[in-house]
Amino acid sequence: MEKDYLVKALAFNGEVRAYAVRSTQTVSEAQKRHDTWVNASAALGRAMTATVMMGAMAKGEHKLTVRIEGDGPLGPILVDSNAKGEVRGYVTNPHVQLPQNNVGKIDVASAVGKNGFLSVVKDVGMKDFFTGQVPLVSGELGEDFTYYFVISEQIPSAVGVGVLVNPDHTILAAGGFILQMMPGASEETIGKIEENLKQVPAVSKLIEDGLTPEEILNKILGGDQVQILETMDVTFRCQCSKERIETALVGLGKDELQAIIKEDGKAEVECHFCNEKYTFSKEELKQLLATM
Repeated sequence: MEKDYLVKALAFNGEVRAYAVRSTQTVSEAQKRHDTWVNASAALGRAMTATVMMGAMAKGEHKLTVRIEGDGPLGPILVDSNAKGEVRGYVTNPHVQLPQNNVGKIDVASAVGKNGFLSVVKDVGMKDFFTGQVPLVSGELGEDFTYYFVISEQIPSAVGVGVLVNPDHTILAAGGFILQMMPGASEETIGKIEENLKQVPAVSKLIEDGLTPEEILNKILGGDQVQILETMDVTFRCQCSKERIETALVGLGKDELQAIIKEDGKAEVECHFCNEKYTFSKEELKQLLATM
């Protein structure tokens, strides 16, 4: 299978900033780790695809967390990414499978829910965090991310994200694009892009047809208009480790740790983001206690 990557580009002589990504393997990794069913795979995959492109807008060690909290059966979805193309995420209820919607597609909106919020927290390496929150507009997620950019960041944008799921729950294709109008973009350019977006098939179809991120942008914006700036690998990567879990256990305090040793004789901790399990024996817990 071809590796996942994203591209950053400019178009229409710098009037448009554009990103596109193939995220099939990354979403597949999340699907395997969380055993997500069809609707959960599509929703989590769309959220991860958008978030990894948003992470690519950041610099250096900056990172961001996206939380989608609708009133559907999936429960909250949490995804975070950084400026290096690394992304991880989980959905609260992975085993959600609903009938197809009225146009014969995976019903993401009903699974996510149409009432709720999309929140973005940006950690820019300072004490202050930037937080933006918008109400969900459709639960389809592409439109919700579009609304976030327009309302919270005041950047006219178009976000397309798609995930195709096989009957056995594995991921057939995933990817997306974000187009952003720069200050001073002409009405003519905006009109042209709006017209192009109406003509182009769904982004997951483009990925399934084998189009690369570069070709997706060329198709949407016109090949003669696109100037590729940078290419970046994209991977599912979790930041959890046994050391981090140790720190969390120490953070529980002496009394709590003594209670765990006495009652359970060991501790098993599972990371929400990647489902990795960390086991601490009685001896290891006693050693931790001795450091406190």
